[in-house]
Amino acid sequence: MNDKPVREYFHNIWKTVYTILVGMRISLKYCFAKTVTLQYPDMAPALQPRYRGFHFYEIEKCIACDQCAKACPVDCIYIEKSGPRKLDKTTGIAVGGAMTRYAIDYAKCMFCALCTEPCPTDCIHMGNLHDMSGFDRQSMIVEFTELATEGLQTPQPIWMQRDRLPEWAKETKESWVAFEHSDDKLTGQPEARLEKMRGALVESAPPAKKK
Repeated sequence: MNDKPVREYFHNIWKTVYTILVGMRISLKYCFAKTVTLQYPDMAPALQPRYRGFHFYEIEKCIACDQCAKACPVDCIYIEKSGPRKLDKTTGIAVGGAMTRYAIDYAKCMFCALCTEPCPTDCIHMGNLHDMSGFDRQSMIVEFTELATEGLQTPQPIWMQRDRLPEWAKETKESWVAFEHSDDKLTGQPEARLEKMRGALVESAPPAKKK
């Protein structure tokens, strides 16, 4: 009697069970893990290192090349400028035409991070802001050029604009104001960066070429 079909039958059963166990390994690990409840908003939410939150936008580096808008699968990024802009490699600051608008409609945004990949000046990043409630759809459109006039690279939710904040929220807010997310030639110079951010909103002449 040929027992090969019997062996194949049980071997297929084993492969099926093994495949399910491999696929469920992580899920089963968390099924038996101890549940931990974070007392938000008194405690900070647990965000992973690669968390994709509301964007950081460094307007002083932006050359308005539209690469982020072209990469966006839902067309939620809007860019307007008064003329061509070019990055000055010696300072790391873009010069030329004025940035008249850079906006993102977060009612559409999928937080896929595809906009950050093609940016040639690395001026758009996924941030650490997890919540930005609004009262209408219009409030979900963030005008980053307007934020730049206030010295902000990322929007502040309504609840974070209050005076009394949990300690973790206060520290997060202070890090935004201090531009801790930026790591370039202006690091540690918040006043100089603020000046460059506001300077991006007006036209500027390119640096003179050395003879």
